[in-house]
Amino acid sequence: MWCFEIQVLGILSFIISLLTLSSTASYSSTLQPKVDTKTINSHMIKTIQSEDGDIIDCIDLYKQPAFDHPALRNHTIQMAPSYNKAAERNDDDINNREIRISQVWKRSGMSCPKGTIPVRRGIINSRLTTTAANIIRKTPPHHSHNNNNLSLLQTNHSKAILLTVGYRYLGAKGDIKVCYPQVEKDDDYSTSQVTLSNGDYYDYESVESGWAVNPRLYGDRQTRFFVYWTSDGSKTSGCFDLTCPGFVQTSNEIALGAAIYPTSFPHDLSYEITIYIFKDAETSNWWVEYGNRIKIGYWPGELFKELRSNADSVEWGGEVYSDRVGHTPHSSTAMGNGRFPEGMYGNSGYIKRIRIHDNSLYLKFPEWVETYTDEYNCYDVDYVGDYIADPEFYYGGPGRNPICP
Repeated sequence: MWCFEIQVLGILSFIISLLTLSSTASYSSTLQPKVDTKTINSHMIKTIQSEDGDIIDCIDLYKQPAFDHPALRNHTIQMAPSYNKAAERNDDDINNREIRISQVWKRSGMSCPKGTIPVRRGIINSRLTTTAANIIRKTPPHHSHNNNNLSLLQTNHSKAILLTVGYRYLGAKGDIKVCYPQVEKDDDYSTSQVTLSNGDYYDYESVESGWAVNPRLYGDRQTRFFVYWTSDGSKTSGCFDLTCPGFVQTSNEIALGAAIYPTSFPHDLSYEITIYIFKDAETSNWWVEYGNRIKIGYWPGELFKELRSNADSVEWGGEVYSDRVGHTPHSSTAMGNGRFPEGMYGNSGYIKRIRIHDNSLYLKFPEWVETYTDEYNCYDVDYVGDYIADPEFYYGGPGRNPICP
């Protein structure tokens, strides 16, 4: 019992250290290259008009935007990940239970030919008030000050997550319920994702993937699949999808930023996407796998410093951005499906079959997890770990409501 208390105190100390200020310099350059749309157009092989209005351009695999990044000028593309023992020795239920969720642009039967990647033609709404940099990148968290003391409450972001720390993480996985949350303002967004991070609190490196409703980026309020990275806490580096050089896509089956089909609605069938992010032991590239089958692509190890070795924390859950978070009136942008979590009924946002890959040879449930929410009256969490074979994490909420005015 005494040893257990020491271990818990050590883990709590580690979490507190993540929330402290840091003066460590960022590894990333302050001048991030931008995607040249004219160059993309010149390498277009095929164009597909989606029924939802999206235009998908099939681009030459070797001419994609990633290689405009200075660190990747001499990068050799990795077409498939090295042998992954963790995935090979995965649980039987994960191997046998595949939930097939597609994208709207593929409903017509069209597809991009081999040797190309599908790139959603970007839409940037001129009415948005954010800068171009903040359209492609998450807005860095802003903390309030009170009597010269830094508050832990972020005044523009709100999270409701399941967290694990304390080990060297080489991968993480989860089945994320695909929802259709209300997003109040064009500059707001709501995401649900799996995230692996390393580094200091204000200069952290992270890779993440899941779904998002992000009108400032995508031009509408559809639920869309995304990937995201940063090497300095989103201050100057990183972006969603392929809106900046960095992520190397290898699959011709999934378009980053394209709408997911179908989505889940309350009191109806639940649809999930399976996301697995893992580090290639031979190349240090971080791969994204979609649906237990499709290896979409990777973030090259050259983009990072700390993540070239491993992640030191993993998060599963939701995030809302709005300039009304932490203020009254609060934002009514929803997280998950907009309902507070109730694990008994499962009618909120959730993530199931939660797995990590550490130094062991197989995927497993984390040895230690903790829930966290910035604003439990607005967005709450419910971890169900007792009396069931596989723990489940429920999260979400409506934002502004009688107890979150």
